[in-house]
Amino acid sequence: MPKTIRTSRHELLDDMIAAARKRSGLTQVEVAAQLGRHQPFIANIEAGQRRVDLIELIDLAEIIGLDLGKLLRELKRVPR
Repeated sequence: MPKTIRTSRHELLDDMIAAARKRSGLTQVEVAAQLGRHQPFIANIEAGQRRVDLIELIDLAEIIGLDLGKLLRELKRVPR
């Protein structure tokens, strides 16, 4: 099985995180601060250079207003 960091699903995840953050009106710096992290942490997620674990995703979604149900439905539509 290939590494999943650059699959279509992962790219969609990165894009949806970035889009939700922008819709929320928050900068990467602001989101990172709320997570107790530095800005490159968010930049690397959005650029697909860092994977997000489930707990990080839940925390991030709460901050940026990302609907995890919608996110999962969208990801399931993309072929592996």
